Amino acid sequence: MDHKRPVYFISDRTGITAETLGHTLLTQFDDSEFKQMTLPFINSTDKARTTVEYVNHAAKTSGLRPIIFSTTVSDEIRAVLRTADALFLDLFDTFIGPIEQELHVRSSHTVGRAHGVADAGSYKARMEAMNYALHHDDGQTVKDYDRAEVIIVAPSRCGKTPTCIYMAMQHGVFAANYPLTEDDLEKARLPAALLWHQAKLYGLTSEAERLNQVRNERRPGSKYASLHQVGFELRQAEQLYARNNIPFVNSANMSIEEIATLIMLEKKIERRHF
Repeated sequence: MDHKRPVYFISDRTGITAETLGHTLLTQFDDSEFKQMTLPFINSTDKARTTVEYVNHAAKTSGLRPIIFSTTVSDEIRAVLRTADALFLDLFDTFIGPIEQELHVRSSHTVGRAHGVADAGSYKARMEAMNYALHHDDGQTVKDYDRAEVIIVAPSRCGKTPTCIYMAMQHGVFAANYPLTEDDLEKARLPAALLWHQAKLYGLTSEAERLNQVRNERRPGSKYASLHQVGFELRQAEQLYARNNIPFVNSANMSIEEIATLIMLEKKIERRHF
């Protein structure tokens, strides 16, 4: 028998909001183990009934009552899902009613508003930021740095690329990143390409053991991945940040969302909600 409690993220769209809500809450329960699954596009009562059968089977098989995190707009679909032998937690159940009462207006109950392409202009802005981040990833080009809102610098594998992509995709931020190579770090000075954009720089560092682990997954047993090498690079990078008044954060135990949020806060970059 599986001792992990089944958890389902159920939505009539992609399930991203349900996952975000559920993951955030479950992180507060360190001593519990969960078997998590996302069930997206549950957008009809027939699909909802099939989902209930699936959840009930999991409850019987595991011997543990499942937890459902739902973001389902339709009252009819929610009513079906609520019959499952599970703890049912729905974002719309919790918040839409009180907001309707406060505004004295009934909500539109429109499916797909959270992640749909509701505004072509916003979508275009986000895609432009995404293309910029990909084109300016890992120092591929230093042209057009004038458009950058932030330039992330760090030794290899400290989280530069996913942070830039997250900021572009979620907030339309024009973010570039530049790798600090062994040569840069031995010279102990900023690369020439960055000197004119120092106010936009933000540094990342890590823990030597963590970076050693990450690099070993890419190049096992190499000098690049050795504890001695990563320790040297991290020390040099932090000294470089300090000498040039570059704000930085240790990314070892932070999520990409946390890193991006901190950077945007410290660099005073507006959080755009699409």
